[in-house]
Amino acid sequence: MNTSVHPVDALLPPPKLFTLGLQHVLVMYAGAVAVPLIVGRALKLSPEDVAFLISADLFVCGIVTLIQAFGATQWFGIKLPVMMGVTFAAVGPMVAMANVQSGPEGARAIFGAIMAAGVISMLIAPVVSRLLRFFPPVVTGTIILVIGVSLMRIGINWIFGNPVGPTAPQIVSPEHADWLKTVSEGAVAAGLPEMPPGLTLAGKMNNPAYAPLGNILVSAIVLLSILLIAKFGRGFVANISVLLGIVVGVVIAIAMGAMHFDKVAEAQWFALITPFHFGMPTFNPVMIVTMTLVMIVVMIESTGMFLALGDMTGRKITQPMLSAGLRTDGLGTLIGGVFNTFPYTSFSQNVGLVGVTGIKSRFVCVAGGLIMLVLGLVPKMGALVESVPTMVLGGAGLVMFGMVAATGIRILAGVNFASNRNNLFIVAVSLGFGMIPLIAPNFKMWMWHDLHPLIESGILLASISAVVLNAFFNGTAGSVDEAKAAAMAADH
Repeated sequence: MNTSVHPVDALLPPPKLFTLGLQHVLVMYAGAVAVPLIVGRALKLSPEDVAFLISADLFVCGIVTLIQAFGATQWFGIKLPVMMGVTFAAVGPMVAMANVQSGPEGARAIFGAIMAAGVISMLIAPVVSRLLRFFPPVVTGTIILVIGVSLMRIGINWIFGNPVGPTAPQIVSPEHADWLKTVSEGAVAAGLPEMPPGLTLAGKMNNPAYAPLGNILVSAIVLLSILLIAKFGRGFVANISVLLGIVVGVVIAIAMGAMHFDKVAEAQWFALITPFHFGMPTFNPVMIVTMTLVMIVVMIESTGMFLALGDMTGRKITQPMLSAGLRTDGLGTLIGGVFNTFPYTSFSQNVGLVGVTGIKSRFVCVAGGLIMLVLGLVPKMGALVESVPTMVLGGAGLVMFGMVAATGIRILAGVNFASNRNNLFIVAVSLGFGMIPLIAPNFKMWMWHDLHPLIESGILLASISAVVLNAFFNGTAGSVDEAKAAAMAADH
Protein backbone atom coordinates (compact mmCIF):
# COMPACT_ATOMS: atom_id res chain seq x y z
CA MET A 1 0.00 0.00 0.00
CA ASN A 2 1.30 3.47 -0.89
CA THR A 3 1.62 5.53 2.28
CA SER A 4 3.44 8.51 0.75
CA VAL A 5 2.10 11.94 1.66
CA HIS A 6 1.04 14.33 -1.09
CA PRO A 7 3.24 17.49 -1.14
CA VAL A 8 0.15 19.60 -0.35
CA ASP A 9 -0.34 17.67 2.91
CA ALA A 10 3.35 17.51 3.87
CA LEU A 11 4.03 18.83 7.39
CA LEU A 12 7.38 20.63 7.44
CA PRO A 13 9.58 21.19 10.54
CA PRO A 14 8.31 24.07 12.74
CA PRO A 15 11.26 26.46 12.07
CA LYS A 16 10.82 26.06 8.33
CA LEU A 17 7.04 26.43 8.63
CA PHE A 18 7.44 29.69 10.55
CA THR A 19 9.99 31.14 8.13
CA LEU A 20 8.02 30.25 5.01
CA GLY A 21 4.75 31.38 6.65
CA LEU A 22 6.29 34.73 7.57
CA GLN A 23 7.43 35.10 3.96
CA HIS A 24 3.82 34.71 2.81
CA VAL A 25 2.69 37.29 5.38
CA LEU A 26 5.27 39.85 4.27
CA VAL A 27 4.37 39.39 0.59
CA MET A 28 0.70 40.21 1.26
CA TYR A 29 1.06 42.64 4.18
CA ALA A 30 1.09 45.93 2.26
CA GLY A 31 -1.98 44.94 0.26
CA ALA A 32 -3.77 43.59 3.33
CA VAL A 33 -3.51 46.81 5.34
CA ALA A 34 -4.25 49.15 2.41
CA VAL A 35 -7.99 48.44 2.31
CA PRO A 36 -8.83 49.28 5.96
CA LEU A 37 -6.73 52.44 5.62
CA ILE A 38 -8.66 53.51 2.53
CA VAL A 39 -12.14 52.67 3.80
CA GLY A 40 -11.52 53.88 7.36
CA ARG A 41 -10.39 57.28 6.14
CA ALA A 42 -13.23 57.45 3.60
CA LEU A 43 -15.62 56.90 6.52
CA LYS A 44 -13.88 59.75 8.38
CA LEU A 45 -13.28 57.53 11.38
CA SER A 46 -10.95 58.51 14.21
CA PRO A 47 -7.32 57.32 14.06
CA GLU A 48 -8.08 54.88 16.88
CA ASP A 49 -10.96 53.37 14.91
CA VAL A 50 -8.87 53.13 11.72
CA ALA A 51 -6.15 51.35 13.72
CA PHE A 52 -8.82 48.98 15.03
CA LEU A 53 -9.95 48.24 11.45
CA ILE A 54 -6.36 47.33 10.55
CA SER A 55 -6.05 44.98 13.54
CA ALA A 56 -9.45 43.44 12.77
CA ASP A 57 -8.40 42.92 9.15
CA LEU A 58 -5.18 41.13 10.11
CA PHE A 59 -7.06 39.01 12.67
CA VAL A 60 -9.74 37.90 10.21
CA CYS A 61 -7.13 37.36 7.47
CA GLY A 62 -5.61 34.81 9.83
CA ILE A 63 -8.90 33.12 10.70
CA VAL A 64 -10.08 32.79 7.08
CA THR A 65 -6.66 31.61 5.91
CA LEU A 66 -6.76 28.87 8.55
CA ILE A 67 -10.23 27.78 7.39
CA GLN A 68 -9.24 27.81 3.71
CA ALA A 69 -5.84 26.12 4.02
CA PHE A 70 -6.47 23.74 6.94
CA GLY A 71 -10.15 23.09 6.27
CA ALA A 72 -13.22 23.01 8.51
CA THR A 73 -15.46 20.02 7.76
CA GLN A 74 -16.15 19.02 4.17
CA TRP A 75 -18.11 22.20 3.60
CA PHE A 76 -15.39 24.81 4.13
CA GLY A 77 -11.79 25.06 2.98
CA ILE A 78 -10.20 23.94 -0.26
CA LYS A 79 -7.17 22.65 1.69
CA LEU A 80 -4.55 24.11 -0.62
CA PRO A 81 -1.72 26.60 0.08
CA VAL A 82 -3.93 29.72 -0.03
CA MET A 83 -3.54 33.03 1.84
CA MET A 84 -6.76 35.00 2.21
CA GLY A 85 -6.97 38.79 2.22
CA VAL A 86 -9.33 41.67 1.54
CA THR A 87 -10.09 42.09 -2.15
CA PHE A 88 -9.46 45.44 -3.85
CA ALA A 89 -12.56 44.79 -5.98
CA ALA A 90 -14.71 45.84 -3.02
CA VAL A 91 -12.89 49.10 -2.32
CA GLY A 92 -14.67 51.25 -4.93
CA PRO A 93 -18.19 50.27 -3.82
CA MET A 94 -17.30 50.65 -0.13
CA VAL A 95 -15.81 54.11 -0.67
CA ALA A 96 -18.96 55.04 -2.60
CA MET A 97 -21.05 53.86 0.36
CA ALA A 98 -18.84 55.85 2.73
CA ASN A 99 -19.36 58.98 0.62
CA VAL A 100 -23.13 58.58 1.03
CA GLN A 101 -22.95 58.01 4.80
CA SER A 102 -19.79 58.40 6.88
CA GLY A 103 -18.92 57.77 10.51
CA PRO A 104 -20.06 54.80 12.62
CA GLU A 105 -23.47 54.83 10.91
CA GLY A 106 -21.83 54.38 7.52
CA ALA A 107 -19.61 51.63 8.93
CA ARG A 108 -22.63 49.74 10.25
CA ALA A 109 -24.32 49.97 6.84
CA ILE A 110 -21.20 48.70 5.05
CA PHE A 111 -20.69 45.81 7.49
CA GLY A 112 -24.37 44.87 7.23
CA ALA A 113 -24.10 44.70 3.45
CA ILE A 114 -20.90 42.64 3.74
CA MET A 115 -22.49 40.16 6.16
CA ALA A 116 -25.55 39.69 3.94
CA ALA A 117 -23.36 39.28 0.85
CA GLY A 118 -21.31 36.67 2.73
CA VAL A 119 -24.42 34.62 3.53
CA ILE A 120 -25.66 34.88 -0.07
CA SER A 121 -22.21 33.92 -1.37
CA MET A 122 -22.19 30.75 0.73
CA LEU A 123 -25.60 29.78 -0.66
CA ILE A 124 -24.71 30.40 -4.31
CA ALA A 125 -21.12 29.06 -4.18
CA PRO A 126 -21.93 25.78 -6.00
CA VAL A 127 -23.74 27.75 -8.73
CA VAL A 128 -20.98 30.33 -9.16
CA SER A 129 -18.41 27.58 -9.66
CA ARG A 130 -20.26 26.76 -12.90
CA LEU A 131 -20.37 30.34 -14.23
CA LEU A 132 -16.82 30.49 -15.61
CA ARG A 133 -18.08 30.68 -19.17
CA PHE A 134 -19.52 34.15 -18.48
CA PHE A 135 -16.09 35.48 -17.43
CA PRO A 136 -13.52 34.91 -20.19
CA PRO A 137 -10.29 36.98 -20.14
CA VAL A 138 -11.87 39.87 -22.07
CA VAL A 139 -14.29 40.31 -19.15
CA THR A 140 -11.95 39.69 -16.22
CA GLY A 141 -9.16 41.74 -17.81
CA THR A 142 -11.49 44.71 -18.32
CA ILE A 143 -12.84 44.50 -14.77
CA ILE A 144 -9.36 44.35 -13.23
CA LEU A 145 -8.19 47.24 -15.44
CA VAL A 146 -11.09 49.40 -14.20
CA ILE A 147 -10.40 48.38 -10.58
CA GLY A 148 -6.81 49.58 -10.91
CA VAL A 149 -7.69 52.84 -12.66
CA SER A 150 -10.39 53.57 -10.06
CA LEU A 151 -7.98 52.96 -7.19
CA MET A 152 -5.28 55.15 -8.72
CA ARG A 153 -7.29 58.18 -7.67
CA ILE A 154 -6.81 57.16 -4.04
CA GLY A 155 -3.05 56.77 -4.42
CA ILE A 156 -2.75 60.14 -6.14
CA ASN A 157 -4.81 61.84 -3.42
CA TRP A 158 -2.52 60.28 -0.82
CA ILE A 159 0.36 62.19 -2.41
CA PHE A 160 -1.22 65.61 -2.98
CA GLY A 161 -4.22 65.72 -0.64
CA ASN A 162 -7.96 65.21 -1.03
CA PRO A 163 -9.69 67.63 -3.43
CA VAL A 164 -12.19 68.58 -0.71
CA GLY A 165 -11.84 69.37 2.97
CA PRO A 166 -8.75 70.70 4.78
CA THR A 167 -6.42 69.79 1.91
CA ALA A 168 -8.58 71.19 -0.94
CA PRO A 169 -6.44 72.95 -3.58
CA GLN A 170 -8.12 76.27 -2.85
CA ILE A 171 -9.70 77.66 0.31
CA VAL A 172 -11.70 80.74 1.23
CA SER A 173 -9.52 83.75 1.98
CA PRO A 174 -9.82 84.79 5.67
CA GLU A 175 -10.27 88.40 4.51
CA HIS A 176 -13.23 87.42 2.32
CA ALA A 177 -14.77 85.37 5.14
CA ASP A 178 -14.43 88.29 7.57
CA TRP A 179 -16.00 90.66 5.03
CA LEU A 180 -19.01 88.38 4.48
CA LYS A 181 -19.49 88.01 8.23
CA THR A 182 -19.39 91.78 8.74
CA VAL A 183 -21.80 92.44 5.86
CA SER A 184 -24.29 89.79 7.01
CA GLU A 185 -24.28 91.13 10.57
CA GLY A 186 -24.70 94.70 9.31
CA ALA A 187 -27.56 93.69 7.03
CA VAL A 188 -29.48 92.16 9.92
CA ALA A 189 -28.88 95.24 12.09
CA ALA A 190 -30.15 97.49 9.27
CA GLY A 191 -33.31 95.43 8.84
CA LEU A 192 -32.29 94.04 5.46
CA PRO A 193 -33.10 90.43 4.45
CA GLU A 194 -30.96 87.78 6.11
CA MET A 195 -28.31 85.97 4.12
CA PRO A 196 -29.86 83.00 2.27
CA PRO A 197 -29.15 79.62 3.92
CA GLY A 198 -26.21 77.80 2.43
CA LEU A 199 -24.66 80.90 0.87
CA THR A 200 -20.89 80.53 1.04
CA LEU A 201 -17.85 82.01 -0.59
CA ALA A 202 -15.93 80.09 -3.20
CA GLY A 203 -12.35 79.15 -2.44
CA LYS A 204 -9.97 81.44 -4.30
CA MET A 205 -6.80 81.29 -2.22
CA ASN A 206 -4.22 78.58 -2.86
CA ASN A 207 -4.09 76.15 0.05
CA PRO A 208 -0.56 75.58 1.45
CA ALA A 209 -1.74 72.19 2.77
CA TYR A 210 -2.36 70.92 -0.78
CA ALA A 211 0.54 69.31 -2.72
CA PRO A 212 3.43 70.66 -0.61
CA LEU A 213 6.75 69.97 -2.29
CA GLY A 214 8.01 68.05 0.75
CA ASN A 215 5.17 65.52 0.45
CA ILE A 216 5.79 65.10 -3.27
CA LEU A 217 9.51 64.52 -2.63
CA VAL A 218 8.87 61.84 0.01
CA SER A 219 6.38 60.05 -2.25
CA ALA A 220 8.88 60.20 -5.11
CA ILE A 221 11.62 58.69 -2.92
CA VAL A 222 9.29 55.87 -1.85
CA LEU A 223 8.38 55.20 -5.48
CA LEU A 224 12.03 55.27 -6.57
CA SER A 225 13.00 52.93 -3.71
CA ILE A 226 10.36 50.41 -4.75
CA LEU A 227 11.52 50.51 -8.37
CA LEU A 228 15.20 50.10 -7.42
CA ILE A 229 14.47 47.19 -5.07
CA ALA A 230 12.28 45.54 -7.72
CA LYS A 231 15.07 45.87 -10.31
CA PHE A 232 18.14 44.99 -8.25
CA GLY A 233 16.62 42.85 -5.50
CA ARG A 234 16.59 39.09 -5.83
CA GLY A 235 13.98 36.51 -4.92
CA PHE A 236 12.12 37.27 -1.73
CA VAL A 237 13.53 40.81 -1.41
CA ALA A 238 12.14 41.74 -4.83
CA ASN A 239 8.77 40.22 -3.85
CA ILE A 240 8.41 42.59 -0.88
CA SER A 241 9.69 45.71 -2.69
CA VAL A 242 6.50 47.66 -1.88
CA LEU A 243 6.77 46.89 1.84
CA LEU A 244 10.48 47.80 1.89
CA GLY A 245 9.74 51.04 0.01
CA ILE A 246 7.20 51.99 2.67
CA VAL A 247 9.83 51.29 5.35
CA VAL A 248 12.21 53.70 3.57
CA GLY A 249 9.47 56.34 3.52
CA VAL A 250 8.72 55.80 7.20
CA VAL A 251 12.39 56.37 8.10
CA ILE A 252 12.38 59.65 6.14
CA ALA A 253 9.09 60.74 7.71
CA ILE A 254 10.49 60.09 11.19
CA ALA A 255 13.61 62.12 10.36
CA MET A 256 11.38 64.98 9.15
CA GLY A 257 9.28 64.85 12.32
CA ALA A 258 6.22 64.09 10.18
CA MET A 259 5.41 60.77 11.84
CA HIS A 260 4.22 60.69 15.43
CA PHE A 261 3.96 57.73 17.75
CA ASP A 262 1.59 59.07 20.41
CA LYS A 263 -1.22 56.71 19.35
CA VAL A 264 1.24 53.80 19.14
CA ALA A 265 2.41 54.46 22.69
CA GLU A 266 -1.17 54.62 23.93
CA ALA A 267 -2.21 51.41 22.15
CA GLN A 268 -2.17 48.15 24.10
CA TRP A 269 0.15 45.25 23.44
CA PHE A 270 -2.73 42.79 23.44
CA ALA A 271 -6.46 43.16 22.91
CA LEU A 272 -9.23 40.92 21.62
CA ILE A 273 -11.01 41.87 18.41
CA THR A 274 -14.61 42.45 19.44
CA PRO A 275 -17.52 41.89 17.05
CA PHE A 276 -19.83 44.77 16.13
CA HIS A 277 -17.35 47.38 17.34
CA PHE A 278 -19.44 50.18 15.80
CA GLY A 279 -22.80 48.77 16.92
CA MET A 280 -25.29 46.42 15.33
CA PRO A 281 -25.16 46.45 11.51
CA THR A 282 -27.89 47.90 9.34
CA PHE A 283 -29.09 46.27 6.14
CA ASN A 284 -29.70 48.36 3.04
CA PRO A 285 -31.07 46.28 0.13
CA VAL A 286 -29.23 48.23 -2.57
CA MET A 287 -25.93 48.01 -0.69
CA ILE A 288 -26.46 44.27 -0.25
CA VAL A 289 -27.03 43.83 -3.99
CA THR A 290 -23.89 45.89 -4.65
CA MET A 291 -21.68 43.78 -2.38
CA THR A 292 -23.21 40.54 -3.70
CA LEU A 293 -22.27 41.52 -7.26
CA VAL A 294 -18.75 42.21 -6.03
CA MET A 295 -18.63 38.79 -4.38
CA ILE A 296 -19.74 37.04 -7.58
CA VAL A 297 -16.84 38.64 -9.46
CA VAL A 298 -14.48 37.74 -6.59
CA MET A 299 -15.62 34.11 -6.54
CA ILE A 300 -15.19 33.81 -10.30
CA GLU A 301 -11.59 34.98 -9.89
CA SER A 302 -11.12 32.55 -7.00
CA THR A 303 -12.43 29.68 -9.13
CA GLY A 304 -9.79 30.27 -11.77
CA MET A 305 -7.18 30.71 -9.02
CA PHE A 306 -8.05 27.40 -7.36
CA LEU A 307 -7.96 25.54 -10.67
CA ALA A 308 -4.56 27.03 -11.51
CA LEU A 309 -3.25 26.22 -8.02
CA GLY A 310 -4.44 22.64 -8.45
CA ASP A 311 -2.28 22.40 -11.58
CA MET A 312 0.71 23.91 -9.76
CA THR A 313 0.49 21.55 -6.80
CA GLY A 314 -0.54 18.43 -8.69
CA ARG A 315 -3.78 18.02 -6.77
CA LYS A 316 -6.91 17.47 -8.85
CA ILE A 317 -9.63 19.99 -8.00
CA THR A 318 -13.01 18.29 -7.69
CA GLN A 319 -16.38 20.05 -7.77
CA PRO A 320 -16.92 19.56 -3.99
CA MET A 321 -13.46 21.03 -3.30
CA LEU A 322 -14.21 24.00 -5.51
CA SER A 323 -17.54 24.60 -3.81
CA ALA A 324 -15.86 24.36 -0.38
CA GLY A 325 -13.25 26.92 -1.41
CA LEU A 326 -15.83 29.37 -2.75
CA ARG A 327 -18.08 28.79 0.25
CA THR A 328 -15.11 29.86 2.40
CA ASP A 329 -14.92 33.14 0.46
CA GLY A 330 -18.51 33.71 1.59
CA LEU A 331 -17.88 32.54 5.16
CA GLY A 332 -14.81 34.75 5.40
CA THR A 333 -16.83 37.70 4.18
CA LEU A 334 -19.53 36.98 6.77
CA ILE A 335 -16.90 36.73 9.52
CA GLY A 336 -15.36 39.95 8.18
CA GLY A 337 -18.66 41.81 8.55
CA VAL A 338 -19.12 40.52 12.10
CA PHE A 339 -15.59 41.54 13.13
CA ASN A 340 -15.69 44.96 11.43
CA THR A 341 -13.74 44.20 8.29
CA PHE A 342 -14.27 43.43 4.61
CA PRO A 343 -14.83 40.83 1.83
CA TYR A 344 -12.13 38.15 1.50
CA THR A 345 -10.54 36.29 -1.39
CA SER A 346 -7.35 34.36 -2.14
CA PHE A 347 -4.32 36.57 -2.76
CA SER A 348 -2.81 35.82 -6.16
CA GLN A 349 0.67 37.08 -5.26
CA ASN A 350 0.84 34.34 -2.64
CA VAL A 351 -0.25 31.76 -5.21
CA GLY A 352 2.62 33.07 -7.34
CA LEU A 353 4.96 32.64 -4.37
CA VAL A 354 4.07 28.93 -4.30
CA GLY A 355 5.40 28.71 -7.85
CA VAL A 356 8.53 30.72 -6.99
CA THR A 357 9.49 28.72 -3.89
CA GLY A 358 8.25 25.32 -5.09
CA ILE A 359 6.87 24.68 -1.57
CA LYS A 360 3.40 23.17 -2.02
CA SER A 361 2.52 22.40 1.59
CA ARG A 362 -0.72 24.00 2.73
CA PHE A 363 0.62 24.03 6.29
CA VAL A 364 2.96 26.87 5.28
CA CYS A 365 -0.16 29.00 4.74
CA VAL A 366 -1.61 27.64 7.98
CA ALA A 367 1.50 29.02 9.71
CA GLY A 368 1.04 32.31 7.84
CA GLY A 369 -2.57 32.44 9.01
CA LEU A 370 -1.50 31.96 12.62
CA ILE A 371 1.04 34.78 12.28
CA MET A 372 -1.62 37.11 10.83
CA LEU A 373 -4.01 36.19 13.64
CA VAL A 374 -1.40 37.02 16.29
CA LEU A 375 -0.55 40.34 14.58
CA GLY A 376 -4.24 41.24 14.69
CA LEU A 377 -4.27 40.78 18.46
CA VAL A 378 -1.47 43.35 18.91
CA PRO A 379 -3.14 46.80 18.68
CA LYS A 380 0.25 48.52 18.52
CA MET A 381 0.71 47.04 15.04
CA GLY A 382 -2.54 48.57 13.82
CA ALA A 383 -1.71 51.92 15.44
CA LEU A 384 1.76 51.88 13.84
CA VAL A 385 0.34 51.31 10.36
CA GLU A 386 -2.33 54.01 10.88
CA SER A 387 0.35 56.51 11.89
CA VAL A 388 2.19 56.20 8.57
CA PRO A 389 1.75 59.55 6.75
CA THR A 390 -0.28 59.47 3.54
CA MET A 391 2.64 60.99 1.62
CA VAL A 392 4.55 57.74 2.31
CA LEU A 393 1.60 55.60 1.28
CA GLY A 394 1.12 57.67 -1.89
CA GLY A 395 4.34 56.52 -3.53
CA ALA A 396 3.49 52.90 -2.69
CA GLY A 397 -0.13 53.41 -3.75
CA LEU A 398 0.92 54.35 -7.27
CA VAL A 399 2.69 51.01 -7.54
CA MET A 400 0.07 48.85 -5.79
CA PHE A 401 -2.94 50.25 -7.62
CA GLY A 402 -1.08 50.76 -10.87
CA MET A 403 -0.03 47.10 -10.79
CA VAL A 404 -3.70 46.12 -10.56
CA ALA A 405 -4.43 48.13 -13.71
CA ALA A 406 -1.34 46.72 -15.44
CA THR A 407 -2.50 43.22 -14.53
CA GLY A 408 -5.77 43.89 -16.35
CA ILE A 409 -3.78 44.98 -19.39
CA ARG A 410 -1.67 41.82 -19.16
CA ILE A 411 -4.80 39.65 -19.18
CA LEU A 412 -6.22 41.62 -22.12
CA ALA A 413 -2.96 41.10 -24.01
CA GLY A 414 -3.98 37.47 -24.47
CA VAL A 415 -7.40 38.37 -25.89
CA ASN A 416 -8.00 37.96 -29.61
CA PHE A 417 -8.61 41.48 -30.95
CA ALA A 418 -7.27 40.86 -34.45
CA SER A 419 -9.94 38.52 -35.79
CA ASN A 420 -12.67 39.40 -33.27
CA ARG A 421 -13.19 43.15 -33.39
CA ASN A 422 -16.21 42.82 -31.12
CA ASN A 423 -13.81 42.37 -28.22
CA LEU A 424 -12.73 45.97 -28.81
CA PHE A 425 -16.32 47.13 -28.26
CA ILE A 426 -16.53 45.15 -25.01
CA VAL A 427 -13.38 46.74 -23.58
CA ALA A 428 -14.08 50.23 -24.94
CA VAL A 429 -17.67 50.56 -23.73
CA SER A 430 -17.03 48.87 -20.38
CA LEU A 431 -13.99 51.08 -19.71
CA GLY A 432 -16.15 54.10 -20.55
CA PHE A 433 -18.82 52.98 -18.07
CA GLY A 434 -16.13 52.48 -15.45
CA MET A 435 -14.88 56.04 -15.91
CA ILE A 436 -18.28 57.72 -15.48
CA PRO A 437 -18.13 58.04 -11.66
CA LEU A 438 -14.54 59.29 -11.85
CA ILE A 439 -15.12 61.94 -14.49
CA ALA A 440 -18.71 62.94 -13.72
CA PRO A 441 -19.31 62.04 -10.04
CA ASN A 442 -22.61 63.95 -10.00
CA PHE A 443 -24.14 62.04 -12.93
CA LYS A 444 -26.61 60.38 -10.57
CA MET A 445 -27.97 63.57 -8.96
CA TRP A 446 -31.49 63.14 -10.42
CA MET A 447 -31.65 59.38 -9.93
CA TRP A 448 -33.32 57.49 -7.08
CA HIS A 449 -31.11 58.13 -4.03
CA ASP A 450 -31.14 54.54 -2.76
CA LEU A 451 -29.67 53.49 -6.09
CA HIS A 452 -26.56 55.66 -5.64
CA PRO A 453 -24.35 53.11 -3.82
CA LEU A 454 -24.93 50.63 -6.65
CA ILE A 455 -24.15 52.96 -9.57
CA GLU A 456 -21.55 55.13 -7.83
CA SER A 457 -18.92 52.44 -8.36
CA GLY A 458 -17.28 52.40 -11.77
CA ILE A 459 -16.10 48.86 -11.00
CA LEU A 460 -19.66 47.51 -10.82
CA LEU A 461 -20.78 49.48 -13.86
CA ALA A 462 -17.85 48.10 -15.85
CA SER A 463 -18.45 44.55 -14.58
CA ILE A 464 -22.11 44.53 -15.60
CA SER A 465 -21.28 46.10 -18.96
CA ALA A 466 -18.46 43.62 -19.72
CA VAL A 467 -20.52 40.54 -18.83
CA VAL A 468 -23.58 41.68 -20.80
CA LEU A 469 -21.63 42.83 -23.87
CA ASN A 470 -19.52 39.68 -23.94
CA ALA A 471 -22.67 37.52 -23.81
CA PHE A 472 -24.18 39.67 -26.57
CA PHE A 473 -21.18 39.57 -28.92
CA ASN A 474 -19.45 36.29 -28.06
CA GLY A 475 -22.06 34.16 -26.35
CA THR A 476 -21.12 32.15 -23.25
CA ALA A 477 -18.43 29.79 -24.47
CA GLY A 478 -15.51 30.72 -22.21
CA SER A 479 -13.23 27.80 -21.33
CA VAL A 480 -11.82 26.62 -18.00
CA ASP A 481 -8.25 26.98 -19.33
CA GLU A 482 -8.90 30.63 -20.20
CA ALA A 483 -10.26 31.27 -16.72
CA LYS A 484 -7.21 29.66 -15.09
CA ALA A 485 -4.84 31.74 -17.21
CA ALA A 486 -6.70 34.96 -16.37
CA ALA A 487 -6.82 34.15 -12.65
CA MET A 488 -3.09 33.45 -12.47
CA ALA A 489 -2.43 36.84 -14.05
CA ALA A 490 -4.73 38.57 -11.57
CA ASP A 491 -3.27 40.61 -8.74
CA HIS A 492 -5.19 41.45 -5.59
